[in-house]
Amino acid sequence: MSATGAAVPESGSASGSRQAAPTTQPNRRPHQRWVLADQHPEASAELAKSARLPQVLAELLVARGITHADEAFAFLNPELAHLHDPTLMLGMDAAVGRLEQAIALHEPVLLYGDYDVDGTTAVVLLKTVIEMLGGEARFHVPHRLNEGYGLQSSVLEKAHADGVRLVITVDTGMRAFAEADTARRLGLDLIITDHHLCAADEAIPHALAILNPNQPGCTYPEKSLCGAAIALKLAQAVLERRDAARTREKTLPSFLKMAAIATIADAVPLRGENRVIATLGLRELRNPAGAGLRALCAAAALDPATKQITGFDVAFRLAPRINAAGRMDVASEVIELFSTRDAARATELAGKLERLNRERRDTEATALNAIQSRLASDAELAVDRLLVVDGDAWHRGVIGILASRVVERTAKPAIVVSVEDGVAHGSGRSVDGFQLLNAIESCADLFTRFGGHAFAVGFAMPAENLPALKLRLRQYAEIHLAAREPEHILRIHAELPLDRITPVLAGWLRKLEPLGHGNPEPIFVARKVRLVAAPRIMKERHIRFELMQDTALSPTGPNAAMRAVGWDLAARAAALGLRAGSLVDVAYRIRENDHPQYGGLEAEIAGIRLFEESPESTKAHD
Repeated sequence: MSATGAAVPESGSASGSRQAAPTTQPNRRPHQRWVLADQHPEASAELAKSARLPQVLAELLVARGITHADEAFAFLNPELAHLHDPTLMLGMDAAVGRLEQAIALHEPVLLYGDYDVDGTTAVVLLKTVIEMLGGEARFHVPHRLNEGYGLQSSVLEKAHADGVRLVITVDTGMRAFAEADTARRLGLDLIITDHHLCAADEAIPHALAILNPNQPGCTYPEKSLCGAAIALKLAQAVLERRDAARTREKTLPSFLKMAAIATIADAVPLRGENRVIATLGLRELRNPAGAGLRALCAAAALDPATKQITGFDVAFRLAPRINAAGRMDVASEVIELFSTRDAARATELAGKLERLNRERRDTEATALNAIQSRLASDAELAVDRLLVVDGDAWHRGVIGILASRVVERTAKPAIVVSVEDGVAHGSGRSVDGFQLLNAIESCADLFTRFGGHAFAVGFAMPAENLPALKLRLRQYAEIHLAAREPEHILRIHAELPLDRITPVLAGWLRKLEPLGHGNPEPIFVARKVRLVAAPRIMKERHIRFELMQDTALSPTGPNAAMRAVGWDLAARAAALGLRAGSLVDVAYRIRENDHPQYGGLEAEIAGIRLFEESPESTKAHD
């Protein structure tokens, strides 16, 4: 790996040259390219010395833009005091004043949310605050299939007829121009709380107040809050006007649980204020006081009393169950789950979410099997640079997940389309360096509606336009993806020989948690590592083996072997001919296994290649 971060293919060719023509091997697995992040030896050495940190941790912090000891301390030790003053957000004073008026006059307030984790938890936060202060909160979460995303004028009209005069959106509203005009015509006061981006020169809807750090003119320091976090800031501002000390000591910490779940689930960068919310919220999850949260943890086989809930638990165990309601049924039951004080009802609702999540997995698996069969049998589709795969009546709640799965398997941009009643609904996901929104904008005349961003898009169109879409996207991809072949990029953050891993270092690295977008789990590379014995195959797909850092690279001489596990690496191990004594380079994550037989620190292998005695082999690239 050069200092600039350039990389070469897994074959080891230093030239990195490729043919521009499409591959003629449709079933070939995309190769893995290792990319070592730029290293900062001088800055990290200075930070390690001034902050008294291990060198590798200092390197990881410098890569995150943290170069001073006080910044490092704040990052590694988030505190409630690190939350920003909510009144710094443009529109906050007007929003708080109108909400306080509604509570004082006992006016019903309609909370209008989205059907995902972010939207539903945001509704729960504001509903709890309004009711805590003696107000009346109603809510509406649209049905994904029947209503679709966003504010609906028909719902506003019904709310007005039912006596509502204040509507607060959460996690939606920045593009609701017509609906904002409807609210104004009806005499409804509209407060929009949203985090979705808008261009600096783009108009914003007419509303009493808009809370969005990304709106023009807003100087709030944290621009990447999720929707629920913005709802939290509104709640914080209202509560601190009543009793600032009590809010800081008791109320706000308890609200961080919901905001942390949304922050992690919505994949916003876990830096700055988001890191504070996520870290402190996870700590509060040690004591899930609400009946709904306790029931959801039990349904997900999580026991906060015996094991602290992690960001991984939230992202892959709690969030999918919450999202399942909006994907497969009605998301309003999530709000009921987190609002009820009836333990029996909470258990019933959590059980339903569990069933819906299983249904979601089964539905997803069935469609994914069909997609994989299609890719294997359709030679033309398999060599396409941008995949468009359609099926009859695939559940629209999972097509976005399916697109992500296809990208994971093929390393190609992918769009999955469900065709039903003459309408084609599509959801797409992209790869690094390819703007998928630009691709579908080139076909704008084919859609009845579309939107998204660089890496994720969605659309609806007449099914009869689907052949034209496939043709035009194929032509677009041949131009814009002609110079690259599909490849999985493995981003390595630092070099760390295996003999330097100790329980003390692992403890320091745990202070980086919670990990996620913007604060990725570190992947290290160790060079010239020896296999103590041949890999043992597990369930025909995985391998378990022991590794030892080569003594020539170890300043401490002979060192103990480290256990390692490689998920889905059995075929790779066989292809490399790994056996006792093989010398390899490994890219790995550090894991602490609590298994009674395999307990202790181990390496989870993210990539493996044969070590070669050459100048290039001393650098971490493939």
